[in-house]
Amino acid sequence: MFDKLNKTAEHFDDIAEQLTRPAVISDNSTYAALMKEYRQLEPIIEKYREYKKAVQDEADALAMTEEPDPELKELAREELDAAKQQKERIAEELKILLIPRDPNDDKSVIIEIRGGAGGEEACLFANSLFRMYSMYSESKRWKTEILSANPTELGGYKEVSFSVEGAGAYSRLKFESGVHRVQRVPETESQGRIQTSTVTVAVLPEADEVELSIDPTELKIDVFRASGAGGQHINKTESAVRITHLPTGTVVECQDERSQHKNKDKAMKILRSRLYEALCEEQNAKIASDRRSQVGTGSRSERIRTYNFPEGRLTDHRIGLTLYKLESIMNGNLDEVIDALTTADQAAKLAGEEI
Repeated sequence: MFDKLNKTAEHFDDIAEQLTRPAVISDNSTYAALMKEYRQLEPIIEKYREYKKAVQDEADALAMTEEPDPELKELAREELDAAKQQKERIAEELKILLIPRDPNDDKSVIIEIRGGAGGEEACLFANSLFRMYSMYSESKRWKTEILSANPTELGGYKEVSFSVEGAGAYSRLKFESGVHRVQRVPETESQGRIQTSTVTVAVLPEADEVELSIDPTELKIDVFRASGAGGQHINKTESAVRITHLPTGTVVECQDERSQHKNKDKAMKILRSRLYEALCEEQNAKIASDRRSQVGTGSRSERIRTYNFPEGRLTDHRIGLTLYKLESIMNGNLDEVIDALTTADQAAKLAGEEI
């Protein structure tokens, strides 16, 4: 590990030197690439320097234990113990920093939420999750935009897709993919009985045109009249767009905007992210789980998390985390849950496993 760190430190110093060269500064793409790598390596190098200082402190304290003065010797032993503990702590932190980063961690994301089992109540909870993620994104100062939505008359969503744009959005939201189970008394329930429903969530890293080239000849694009609420214009104009990617059979529809052009742009954004995720799965099946296994069928038995409203309880079944602060979490305070999932993922990777 430390041979690797020495080479990384040399590379880091070389990048720092390159960033001072006028030729590099004037080349925007080269400068941006080097600066990105510099920022990724900086916390590792800073921690490595802390480690080397702790090693030196340990060596100095060990030398002091040879002093003939009993008081100095006792003080040196205390400093030696402290230096050893410091060194061990920093070594563990270094191991975590050296875990290979998910290449998508810095990306923005597209989140797709769909009502599963439970009828209208599932659709209403899909709206609740959309609100939760929107409020969490707002707390991080990320920008959200609805890309496609199929609302219900009671204010729920059969499905809703939206983008979350912001640095590191994927790193924080990637563990949200899966089936979310809710247990609560529906607004439509007059007898006060608790109903169990499910909602599926998929988090897709957003891909740009440089990363994924789509051949226009492999696309079938249909336009049609939008359905649902929206006034006379949206229902009488062929503004809705359906794009089919012929090689994979992937179909995306968008009808939220009045403009056919805007709907096409949004549909392409979703399509590109779906195809990019599929490509990532092919390239590294161990890192990116298959999307179908993430989402499953939406049955009540397949779940990553349960939201129990009568008890005010959230349980994440993957890591055995239970928190009795459901109202706060539904208002977008997700950091405690996400931090716990991130820590568990790091521990699993250190052990050579996947959560």
